[in-house]
Amino acid sequence: MSYLMKGVKCCSPVSQMHKVTGTLFKAHILKNVLGINEQQFKISRTSSQLSSERAKSYTYVIVGAGSAGCVLANRLTEDPLSTVLLLEAGPKDILLGSKRLMWKIHMPAALTYNLCDEKYNWYYHTTSQKHMDNRIMYWPRGRVWGGSSSLNAMVYIRGHAEDYNRWSREGAIGWDYEHCLPYFKKAQTHELGPDQYRGGNGPLYVSRGKTNHPLHHAFLEATQQAGYPFTDDMNGYQQEGFGWMDMTVHRGQRWSTASAYLRPAISRPNLSVTEKTLVTKILFQGTKSIGVEYVKNGKREKAFASKEVILSGGAINSPQLLMLSGIGNADDLKKLGIPVVCHLPGVGQNLQDHLEVYVQQTCTKPITLYNAQKPVNMVRIGLEWLWKFTGEGATAHLESGGFIRSEPGVPHPDIQFHFLPSQVIDHGRVASTMEAYQVHVGPMRSTSVGWVKLKSTDPNDHPIIEPNYLSTERDIWEFRQCVKLTREIFAQKAFEKFRGPEIQPGKHIQSDKEIDAFIRQKADSAYHPSCTCKMGQLSDSSAVVDPQTKVIGVENLRVVDASIMPTVVSGNLNAPTIMIAEKAADIIKGLPSLQEKNVPVYKPTTLETQR
Repeated sequence: MSYLMKGVKCCSPVSQMHKVTGTLFKAHILKNVLGINEQQFKISRTSSQLSSERAKSYTYVIVGAGSAGCVLANRLTEDPLSTVLLLEAGPKDILLGSKRLMWKIHMPAALTYNLCDEKYNWYYHTTSQKHMDNRIMYWPRGRVWGGSSSLNAMVYIRGHAEDYNRWSREGAIGWDYEHCLPYFKKAQTHELGPDQYRGGNGPLYVSRGKTNHPLHHAFLEATQQAGYPFTDDMNGYQQEGFGWMDMTVHRGQRWSTASAYLRPAISRPNLSVTEKTLVTKILFQGTKSIGVEYVKNGKREKAFASKEVILSGGAINSPQLLMLSGIGNADDLKKLGIPVVCHLPGVGQNLQDHLEVYVQQTCTKPITLYNAQKPVNMVRIGLEWLWKFTGEGATAHLESGGFIRSEPGVPHPDIQFHFLPSQVIDHGRVASTMEAYQVHVGPMRSTSVGWVKLKSTDPNDHPIIEPNYLSTERDIWEFRQCVKLTREIFAQKAFEKFRGPEIQPGKHIQSDKEIDAFIRQKADSAYHPSCTCKMGQLSDSSAVVDPQTKVIGVENLRVVDASIMPTVVSGNLNAPTIMIAEKAADIIKGLPSLQEKNVPVYKPTTLETQR
């Protein structure tokens, strides 16, 4: 569909040109027609610049209009006495006020376009991974209004209750499940209605898939034949098992945080939002944060915060900006000639991500999405979506999935499955070649931990990203299990009428050694980087923020995004990131935390068996 809107690549900035022309014309009138001399003109201009600088003071300055930043911008401007400046490095997610003209973002089925396009994407790459045949891994991250919620696969997964209880034990006091669940609910309006786990009045619309595809049904039937339970809500009472997945899709459109939170608030007089604005440094008076320096349209400017600067750039950008501003490991900063504001060695450390691999099977019937990807059909699908927001373009097609335990003794699921009635090659950058279906499968709580460090003092330089994938024997073993358990599901009777030869790993890959080699060659990031500004207690030398989200050792500075997770959760990260921002907004406003006690959570009747 990439050619459907070929003529609409960018918007000519006519209004900006008018503003510039008008300003120049006014200056010319003042100077020449009204007879103001050169000296008076300079004084007038200087005075105007000073008042303009004073005008660039806000209650809060938020860096990053992504999954967390949009939430904060909305919630903090609910107070009409608080002014907020939201700074985003990327462009808007709409064109001329239209989502249709930005169909690559808002059409759910078009998601791979922006995963592979630098226009809305930081387009990061890791270092060469020594435990993965020295591969350099591709890491797309959102650089647009909505951040990665404008690029992701729209899967809404909260993680397991025990993830949040673990956070609390790790030092993030007040972030246990009973204090987090109410914020998941506050954010959400679920199309199936509210209950003890789902929200019914939040800005984030969540829905289930509508395609009723026979391969999704076959997958769910096969998982039950393999002995796994069906769960009717993996975000509710029981994560363990397989079922229909929730998606951030509303009325056939991607429902990013820009749609859910930013646009409803954008007309508020106390909210200012920018685009294409790169924040280069946090400004300090001693150890007190007072604002930020940024570059917009080639000009270096400053904005000041009377209360706080809040970083919501994500697990790469937030630690990068802290380090560029003198907060991080003092030895590393000194090597780059960066003046140290605060020695905080945990900044950029503790990097965690989810790796996944595609197990693919040929389909013997022409019912996969292969046909839909042919040019004539893509045009038809695209036109239907542009007209009515319906049809095959109105879903990301990842409509079923599940969570299981890798072995007996594991207390809650540590392997996740997404099923897709199609074949994906190289992040979608290579077209599908045949009728096929696949699962994306990977471990949820890997023990491999990495780091992010500055490459240079240039804010435009991507930092060095070292995820250190597959560096532990446990991670290697878990991936072996992923492949074996997936093959077992695909071998069930429910797939008999659809099952052709295995594409990958391929029937020639059988031994542990062969499976390990396949994983090294084919596993890729699930795009869940996190934990690089870890939340913890002051006594924890690796902590970067305290449980109030305040950066340790300085004043008036917070981080609110996926980077503050102490450890990665068991699932996709968008829903937890939105929850973090909802909860942090109440903290910032000085409100007591919401709490729901004694909400029941499923536990296996025995841990002596794997299922």
